[in-house]
Amino acid sequence: MSDTTATVFLVDDDEAVLRALRRLLGAAGYEVRSYASSIQFLAEHDPAAPGCAILDLSMPGIDGLGIQTALSAGSGMRPVIFLTGTGDIPTSVRAMKAGAVDFLTKPVQANDLLAAISRAVAIDREGRHARNGAAGAAARLATLTPREREVLTLVVAGRLNKQIAHELGTSIKTIKVHRARVMAKMGVRTVADLVRASELAIGGGPAQPPGHET
Repeated sequence: MSDTTATVFLVDDDEAVLRALRRLLGAAGYEVRSYASSIQFLAEHDPAAPGCAILDLSMPGIDGLGIQTALSAGSGMRPVIFLTGTGDIPTSVRAMKAGAVDFLTKPVQANDLLAAISRAVAIDREGRHARNGAAGAAARLATLTPREREVLTLVVAGRLNKQIAHELGTSIKTIKVHRARVMAKMGVRTVADLVRASELAIGGGPAQPPGHET
């Protein structure tokens, strides 16, 4: 995904600001979706669309920080840039601690805004790539039988085949067969790759056996 295939979501109750930003970002090649209210944005926001959101800090009803909180409570994945004419340091610190990519003051310089968008789109792209990788690894993990999950857990824990065979009460030959199937199903060739795939599939925690299969 290049920057210019990303969508920039604009939320500002000032129509003049929306028009100016639509012109700027459209000329830069971005797809732009603009909203004059936070309620409309939250109702229509498509988290599947790659890109970022530019939020006015001060708006009637739900303000920019409120939108940021709502996004975090939902998909939690949309990079946010704040634009404000009234922001103070404590507010900007709060926004950045909550994960904002940047906090810019109106009237914003075009180069500053475009640079912030480029960073936000890169963050979004990396996040989507990681999530897709995790989803794929989880799907592969789900194809393992209970016994293969047990073998996987012991392999990533550093056990040798003979140790696994002893712990599971079976032969080394059988463990070799299970191990080969685990490696094939997980799409890896080395134990190091298996460890990474396992951690990715379960969010970084150790693989847990479902209980001994008899």
